[in-house]
Amino acid sequence: MAAALLRQQVSQRGEECQWQIQSAGTWAEPGLPATQFSQAVMTRRQIDLTEHRSQPLDSSLLQAANVILVMTRDHQEALQAEFPEVGGNVYLLSQLIDRKFDIDDPYGGSLNDYEVCANEIENILTHGSVRLAELADRAVSAQA
Repeated sequence: MAAALLRQQVSQRGEECQWQIQSAGTWAEPGLPATQFSQAVMTRRQIDLTEHRSQPLDSSLLQAANVILVMTRDHQEALQAEFPEVGGNVYLLSQLIDRKFDIDDPYGGSLNDYEVCANEIENILTHGSVRLAELADRAVSAQA
């Protein structure tokens, strides 16, 4: 949901060409569709997830990323430990709004749990868009 929401916001700002947004799961099974509740919640926001398929996170995806956003501190710590070469590019989504808290995974929960999660992500992405752009610019400058 986070990648889809970010894509939508980037598109609304006319910045599609400036961003490459990928979704991958820390422990995801490859090729699974978005859950029925994810699809329903995103459909309410005019976002179609029917073509989405899960993919596990791997070193090639991480190496290609300028900014890696994760939902929980456990994910952040796991990535920083397993892939120290990209550790400085791994941020909690909540850090976009200068806070540090986990976003609860609604998987297995109710439709309302998915809606609450999507609202939280959407709010963070809206209020954290400037910070995200700064992180991306800093990463690109560091590579130059």
